Amino acid sequence: MSWVVSLTTMGPSELLRKTLLTLAADTRVRDLIERAPVSRTVVRRYVPGAYDTDAVAAVAELRATDRRATIDHLGEDTTDRAQAQAVTQAYVSLIDLLAAEEHTHGGWAEVSVKLSAVGQLLPDEGAAIALENVRIICAAAERAGTTVTVDMEDHTTTDATLAAVRELRRDYPWVGVAVQAYLHRTEADCRDLAAAGSRVRLCKGAYNEPETVAFQDDDEVDKSFVRCLRILMDGAGYPMVASHDPRLIDIATALAESAGRAADSFEFQMLYGIRPEEQRRLADRGHRMRVYIPYGEEWYGYLMRRMAERPTNAMLFVRSLLSRS
Repeated sequence: MSWVVSLTTMGPSELLRKTLLTLAADTRVRDLIERAPVSRTVVRRYVPGAYDTDAVAAVAELRATDRRATIDHLGEDTTDRAQAQAVTQAYVSLIDLLAAEEHTHGGWAEVSVKLSAVGQLLPDEGAAIALENVRIICAAAERAGTTVTVDMEDHTTTDATLAAVRELRRDYPWVGVAVQAYLHRTEADCRDLAAAGSRVRLCKGAYNEPETVAFQDDDEVDKSFVRCLRILMDGAGYPMVASHDPRLIDIATALAESAGRAADSFEFQMLYGIRPEEQRRLADRGHRMRVYIPYGEEWYGYLMRRMAERPTNAMLFVRSLLSRS
């Protein structure tokens, strides 16, 4: 009965997070949801499909309304070297297909890579293996005329991720990196990263981090986001503003104007299927708008974890289901 007591003493947000994480690991629930026709309809809104052709079709749809794309091959926390190599090859094949369809010129469509998906968590030589695999992806991107952004994961990997990005930029100075505003350290990281040629995606952060390393209050996270954003906008790099929050989008626009930035010197980013009308509005107003497209067979875990990592994500998905915008 101890687990019952534990659940009843949780707050609503924590209870929701625990429930979603439990569902994410339950294969019976996954099978039930995956077979349900309504599930396929809902998931299609957020994950265009399991194959690279599905991702490329989504890119073509976005381009019709002047929206750019960054594509994530779903799967993370890889603990098998063969799987890490398979993910690497999947990225290379995706980039080649994007190039064949003429979507890569000028970085119109790029890819986003999680280091844990390409071997970072492998025992002993994980960091070196991940770096080698990302180099292969970067070489393919350079041949195609596009770019790569390295995703940020939980705080235990931040130093290793930034170290890998510094190493990659020796040969591929255009490699981008994501940083998370809810971490206490990110303001200092932004100062280090806001250099000429540096591409930095600033997001709020999606993992359930302890208060020793991350702000817990939403207002504090927002304030950190703005402080980091100001540093990036005033710097010499290329800020990528990853937020669906209308207030933060307005602040980003004002900071860009105050810094004298041209429209092509920064961009907004949003998730595929979230606030598409706002995405189009920003693009129509002359802003660079990039959409984060996840694809692959691991869509169930992706959706459940995105909702579980921060309870506000769950409400964002629910609201988007109730409105086409």
